[in-house]
Amino acid sequence: MAGTVTHDPPPDAGGLQGRPLIVTEDVGLLDDLLRLCAAAGATPEVHHGLPERRGGWEAAPLVLVGDDAARRVRGAARRRGVVLVGRDQDDSGIWRRAIEIGADHVLVLPDGEQWLVDRIADVAEGVGRPALTVGVIGGRGGAGASTLACALAVTAAREGLRTLLVDADPLGGGLDVLLGGETAEGLRWPAFAASRGRVGAGALEESLPELHSLRVLSWDRGDCVAVPSQAVRAVLAAARRRGGAVVVDLPRRVDEGVAEALAQIDLGLLVVPAELRAVAAAARVASAVGMVLRDLRVAVRGPYARGLDDREVARLLGLPLVGEVPVESALWRSGEGRTPPGAVAREPLARFCTAFWERALIEAAAA
Repeated sequence: MAGTVTHDPPPDAGGLQGRPLIVTEDVGLLDDLLRLCAAAGATPEVHHGLPERRGGWEAAPLVLVGDDAARRVRGAARRRGVVLVGRDQDDSGIWRRAIEIGADHVLVLPDGEQWLVDRIADVAEGVGRPALTVGVIGGRGGAGASTLACALAVTAAREGLRTLLVDADPLGGGLDVLLGGETAEGLRWPAFAASRGRVGAGALEESLPELHSLRVLSWDRGDCVAVPSQAVRAVLAAARRRGGAVVVDLPRRVDEGVAEALAQIDLGLLVVPAELRAVAAAARVASAVGMVLRDLRVAVRGPYARGLDDREVARLLGLPLVGEVPVESALWRSGEGRTPPGAVAREPLARFCTAFWERALIEAAAA
């Protein structure tokens, strides 16, 4: 059982990041709370009563007060982020004690464990503005969606954004290959197939290969071609909590896993070659994707078929136009090895991506 107590707003503690504070003398309850903190990746500070250290009560990002300790903290300064935790489902008096200490929430274990793990993880990781999440999908096969996704991610990282590139297309050959990092150490999608509930954002970032100043979640060379939708949801939610930018390379089909990815995307780019057959194929893709993703825009690739330009392609699809995607002049440079899309700032594709992020970030800030 979990519930919210309504009371006059206490002074704001400032959202300081740090260690959660546990106040209890109940050994069994303390064991439970320590276990939940460990599951959330947090190391708490434990006291039997109010901390003697000046500001210890006020500065903690989250305070978990055992029901046995409610009387001992009754005179503490009112603040947000206090949870009164008990284990007796039939004790109606816990609500009165929660009001007396100014608690925001009442939690009775074990029913509220997942809620509490999520709350502890929030304060352990620090919760800020979620990452601007951009999905890229091809209007037809070979449209260049993966190239654009990589270029957007490389550009975002070069601009100083914390960036994660997610390969959501198991049949695409692997974005780590396109970035020249197929042998880089780190986890791939199959390692997260069993993920449920909440994935630690920091742990996710640190576990992935780092290529060109960004993190990449791609596929390995094994037989796994899908992960459960619950795992997609958990992993992308963790990626978004780290802030910055997340770029997702999407397949053209929409299954349960892709639908989960689409649900967490802020803005979608449909890459469409400027030819009538590609526009017809893209219309089908847009119809399917648009059932989940509200903000879908079109990015057009030349060369143009007779009678078509980028505005006409957007008009035929009924989608807002992002612009014309330039062709990268070279992904391979003799004597220098592999150069990923968007890596050369002066190239037209990199300039296109820089302009895109400038507009998108302004829009996100204004929303």
